[in-house]
Amino acid sequence: MSAFPHAHYMKGAHEPPQFVADVGAEVCFGGRSNSGKSSAINAITQRNALARTSKTPGRTQLINFFELEMGRRLVDLPGYGYAKVPRPLQEHWKKLLEMYFRSRKSLTALFLIVDVRRGLGEQDWQMIHFARSCGRGVHILLTKADKLTRNEGASALAAARRELGTEATVQLLSVPHRTGVDDARRVLREYLGAKEPGDGVPVAG
Repeated sequence: MSAFPHAHYMKGAHEPPQFVADVGAEVCFGGRSNSGKSSAINAITQRNALARTSKTPGRTQLINFFELEMGRRLVDLPGYGYAKVPRPLQEHWKKLLEMYFRSRKSLTALFLIVDVRRGLGEQDWQMIHFARSCGRGVHILLTKADKLTRNEGASALAAARRELGTEATVQLLSVPHRTGVDDARRVLREYLGAKEPGDGVPVAG
């Protein structure tokens, strides 16, 4: 059974006036194109087709709003760092994201998706600093952990924790092996104020 059985797509926004009503609570998911963002969203929500996955990076071109439960939303942001996206569109996304972060009172946190093999890049740090400057929490998912050995994964996680300090919490995630999926879901529920009965606050940092 899905963790969010009533989850559904609400709308996509190309301009700020198209954002859904700013009520309740929402968590946004961002990251480089091809970092595994859509797969992570689908695994965490246990909805295989909630976010559209594609072998073509840069497919998400709108800010897409999904209602998980009444008054609680997940927001899929456009991926960044894909060279084939036209410069005008890249600039539009940058301005749209800035307006989104600065205007959304219901936004509680950013889930940043980072390919564990690449590590944190300049644009990832820009997202972290921007979210933090707007008073939002940041939780980082180091995806594709199944591509590393256990020791390599542990080393990458330790290095990310040292690099991030108190700026964000961070964890490993492997969608095929389901490593970290339940932990990520608990963090999401905590930020949305939708904690499952019996769940504690995970130690993710």
